[in-house]
Amino acid sequence: MNPPAAAVVFPHTFVPWFRSVAPYIHAYRGKTFVVAMAGEGIAAGKLTAFVQDLAILHAMGIKLVLVHGFRPQVSEQLRAKGHPERFSHGMRITDAVALDCAQEAAGQLRFEIEAAFSQGLPNTPMANATVRVVSGNFLTARPVGIVDGVDFMHSGFVRRVDARAIRLAIDTGAVVLLSPFGFSPTGEAFNLQMEDVATSTAVALQADKLLFLTEVAGIREQQDDPESGIDTELALADAERMLAGLPEPTRPTDVAFYLRHCVKACREGVERSHILPFVVDGALLQEVYTHDGIGTMVVDEKLESLREATVDDVGGILQLIEPFERDGTLVRRDRSEIERDIGNYTVIEHDGVIFGCAALYPYPEAGTAEMAALTVSPHVQGQGDGERILKRVEQRARGMGLASIFVLTTRTMHWFIKRGFLQVDPDWLPDARKRKYNWDRRSQVLVKTLK
Repeated sequence: MNPPAAAVVFPHTFVPWFRSVAPYIHAYRGKTFVVAMAGEGIAAGKLTAFVQDLAILHAMGIKLVLVHGFRPQVSEQLRAKGHPERFSHGMRITDAVALDCAQEAAGQLRFEIEAAFSQGLPNTPMANATVRVVSGNFLTARPVGIVDGVDFMHSGFVRRVDARAIRLAIDTGAVVLLSPFGFSPTGEAFNLQMEDVATSTAVALQADKLLFLTEVAGIREQQDDPESGIDTELALADAERMLAGLPEPTRPTDVAFYLRHCVKACREGVERSHILPFVVDGALLQEVYTHDGIGTMVVDEKLESLREATVDDVGGILQLIEPFERDGTLVRRDRSEIERDIGNYTVIEHDGVIFGCAALYPYPEAGTAEMAALTVSPHVQGQGDGERILKRVEQRARGMGLASIFVLTTRTMHWFIKRGFLQVDPDWLPDARKRKYNWDRRSQVLVKTLK
């Protein structure tokens, strides 16, 4: 009998990886995501893989609204008709010919998207998937009008989103598909911006996430350095300050183009908004189901919390330290012991998941304390979380009026030495701790003086 495919491809990593994803599967089941795909991504041939990833999110119990863009498709239609295209203030000026081209492009794209959701080929993520797609006149629009002397004609903004009708559709398990088109109460058609449609819909639904699949990789940490890393989590206040210093965007690749929509969404009640690169295969899955994601997330407040533990954290701490107890890095602790000592623990929590912890056991008569069970999840090691926990534990010890902290370790001696710890003989230990010292384990004792 042949082994399962996953075991062949990931013999040692599949099970740990799948377990690491489980907290996000639980957290997002029943949540509402508005996902917007730029027309450039569809033109680049990313539609099939994108729809497959959406089908996976749907299978995980996420309620989905999909908004598609069609900038390059409309431009292509205009070129085919020999009609010039015009833009102003970062928006298309939609005359009668451009409106016809937009309607043709939208109809073709809706057909392609519905066809992609209908695929059920074996050996693909769409096998056994049944995803119904619902579209309709969910949007009421208003004209842009005349701005600085420019008549935008049939270009419009979203006036109202029929959130109740969309909610009824997604609650039945359907994916709602929205094109950037809206109609006035008199039946006049308006060409809308995909970003405006997605943001307005996310706000109207009070969605849990708004995700843009775009031409850009996200917001870079250094705006003047195209090689700098992506800022994976941007607090709303920081995003607003950044936006205030940026020029008015005129192209989708301008920094402020998508960022302003993310800020607007978060300011009006959407918990998190994201900017992701469509060029990266599986960007949507990586953003939703990994700790740091792949693009930029704008959030009203930092999701990562360094804090003292509560009894609700016991299960997360046990799950975190269990692999290290199993391989002998940590001394085994049972649940009752952690529950009893939970007030001694400091944890790092990100989006409801415990990714790091440490405990502080004071020996006030000796003016010192033991830091025990310092653990950081393998998925985020190397990002400074261990050092952040250490600094928090040092602060707690200083607050108790203690002069030093010590650790017992068998495998991580060099990490502590780099951070100011010195090795001492086990006889240095406070008498109460010395009586519990396991001479068979031969742990090294390291001490750091608190200044």
